[in-house]
This record gives sequence, C-alpha cells and structure tokens, in this order.
Amino acid sequence: MSSLFKSDPVREFEEFGRRMMPWFGRFGQEAVPDAGKSMTVFDWMPSVDVVEEDDAYVLSVELPDVKKKDIKLTVENRILSISGERKKEWEEDEGVRYHRVERCYGSFYRSFSLPDDADPAELTATMKGGILKVRIEKHSETSTKAIPIQSEHEEEEEE
Repeated sequence: MSSLFKSDPVREFEEFGRRMMPWFGRFGQEAVPDAGKSMTVFDWMPSVDVVEEDDAYVLSVELPDVKKKDIKLTVENRILSISGERKKEWEEDEGVRYHRVERCYGSFYRSFSLPDDADPAELTATMKGGILKVRIEKHSETSTKAIPIQSEHEEEEEE
C-alpha cells in the first residue's frame, strides 16, 4: 500500500509546531473579540481525512462556513495545495457583547505530496455541507508489466 505522505522529518516537525501553536499561544486566555489579540495563520487549520480506495485517493476537508469562491485548489510538482479563508461572521454592534468566540477565522493552507500511482490530471473536487471532497484517480496501469528481452543475434538466443 502506498502512502499519500512522503516522510519528511523537518516538515513533520513544522506541521507539529503549527498544530500546537494555538494551544500554547492561548493557554489560560479566553478567545474574545475585545481581547485585543489578532489571530495568526496558525490559529486555524482544517481537519483532513485521507482515504485510499481501489481506484482513487479521496481527501475530505472540513471547511464549515467557507464559501467555494474563498478556496483555492492547485497541483504543482505532485503537491496538492488547498488554501483559502474563513471570514469572521460576528459584527461588533452596539448592544451586542460576545462573551466567548472559539471558532477560528482567517487564512489556512494545507499541502499533500501525491503518491506515485496518483494521476494529478484526473482530479475532481466537490463541496457539500461544509466538506470539500477531492478525488484523485490512480493511474490505470499500476500493475507490474513483464518486459521480454530481445536478442540482437540468433546465436545468443541459444545460450
């Protein structure tokens, strides 16, 4: 079984740091709009499920409250990139006080190395109920093919 992720220890460490930043950055603080703290790009990273089927890889990306027009999906050098932005829903109006805001807003970016048997030309994406589904078909010829050896002279065939 091939993996959708190529091992890269440096990248994995950076990914770990990005995932942990919101926890350590907000330790003991309430996330409220009037706290005077601005969100960083590390504050929100959508969750992704990666599933391998017989004929394709399917990524399911949780993007609630993100509009299709705010999502960018690209493939370059066998790297699938998903980026976009979830815009703030609440307004600071007179007479309205927010006591707690836990949902994160702002830009996000995720990237995935495609395995050798994935065909980047055969990629489709659909959005339904806040879930972006990206389907990457596998190459049709993934099996090993025996290659006969031809000889240049008849005398060598007998050996």
